Amino acid sequence: MAKDTRRERQGSAEATRLALIMAGLRLFGRQGYEATSTREIAAAAKANIGSIAYHFGGKEGLRAACAQHIVETIKAVAGAAVGLGDRDVLDPEAAEQRLVLGIQRMITFMLGRPEAGEFVQFILRELSTVGPGVDILYGGVFEPVHRRLCQLWEQATGQPAESERTRIAVFAMIGQVVYFRIGREAVLRRMGWDNIGPAEASKLGAVFAENLKAALKAHRETGQ
Repeated sequence: MAKDTRRERQGSAEATRLALIMAGLRLFGRQGYEATSTREIAAAAKANIGSIAYHFGGKEGLRAACAQHIVETIKAVAGAAVGLGDRDVLDPEAAEQRLVLGIQRMITFMLGRPEAGEFVQFILRELSTVGPGVDILYGGVFEPVHRRLCQLWEQATGQPAESERTRIAVFAMIGQVVYFRIGREAVLRRMGWDNIGPAEASKLGAVFAENLKAALKAHRETGQ
């Protein structure tokens, strides 16, 4: 009985912690760090204001936890798809398949998960103000994921992973996906869609895969 009670308390504490992180992501992203009060965050999370200090040591600690939550989520989404941390040398076809799978996973997450919009808003705020979350986001996910995609690009095309051209090409590939999240309302209006659900995401994924394969083919053939 005591064990069950302890588990319930731990579950409740973890639920409160996650609720605070999600509230922080939403409010920091919409209003900015300085303009957001701990009272607002606690109210949005339906938590006691003292729980922010208890779980994170304060508002700054919550900001860092929000960035870390994004890192962990994106790694879980993209890590397996692109083989994050793998050192295997793949043949061009296998590397291309990894890149296509990675881009499709990104589309599914960015367009299909409601919290993705809050992630993007938070990231853009941190990047625009060069906040402390930038170091966490860069070191935790931006640099390792981008580096891995560059490695796959090299294996798929023969072009050096760390060349300037490859790094730009990979940023451009990622940027296309991010645009559909940032410009979601414009996309819906122009396409005449009510929402971007599984069917719409599948259509986008097919076009992105075609474009990616064409780009890889061009780089293989031209050597650039």
